[in-house]
Amino acid sequence: MSWFFTNLFSAFLLPPLNLLIAALAGLVLWNRRPRIARALLTVSIALLWLFSTPYFAEMLLHQLEKETHAVDSRANTAEAIVVLGGGSYFHAPEYGGDTVSETSLLRLRYAAKLYRETAKPILVSGGKPRGNAISEAQQMKQILEQEFNVPVRWMEGESDNTLQSAQMSYAALKPAGIRRIYLVTHAWHMPRSAHAFETAGFNVIPAPTAFTTRNTTNLLSFVPDVYALRDSRIFIHEIIGIGWYRLKS
Repeated sequence: MSWFFTNLFSAFLLPPLNLLIAALAGLVLWNRRPRIARALLTVSIALLWLFSTPYFAEMLLHQLEKETHAVDSRANTAEAIVVLGGGSYFHAPEYGGDTVSETSLLRLRYAAKLYRETAKPILVSGGKPRGNAISEAQQMKQILEQEFNVPVRWMEGESDNTLQSAQMSYAALKPAGIRRIYLVTHAWHMPRSAHAFETAGFNVIPAPTAFTTRNTTNLLSFVPDVYALRDSRIFIHEIIGIGWYRLKS
């Protein structure tokens, strides 16, 4: 299934679309099945409010992150660093074309730090799932080499998702005899990506970045906002992805 249709299908399972569909069903049933209609509307509005609340959304992401920890590169040694792409910033006017997204940039920053601590060679992974002019891997290579002054030895630029990234990265590193890797991605993405890379044949040392943290908890932590809704969506997406990957493996 293509990246487009996979994400189109998943959109119906994720907030806010799934909640809007439930609310619409409640409106349609209002006259014929008022009890069911009221239940659908109440649940959809309540969940939309809850998923949009920063405190609750962060609790969800912490569930994904609780089994992963910042890596100690002195105590855990690997043969290479694999960095997963996180999307593109399309047609960036200030850069004159496509470049890495904010998500990818956070991963690259940490990969550069890890490289300076370990001097292990780097593979960057990410294809053209949204019709990029150049692959995410090539964008990442440019940033690491031109802005962080960190060399990239391998590029995997054909994958459209994490599962393909794991399989194609394994194929790229197998000729070099590399099995044990530092895997760099967001902390909330690590459970799914580590499972995919281990299934592909790697011995994974998780090297997560961008943990979900909070400076202080106050009234605003319980006021709904769009960023919290995004975080809740990430959580549900990852849970569905983990379940799907386990079924496929």
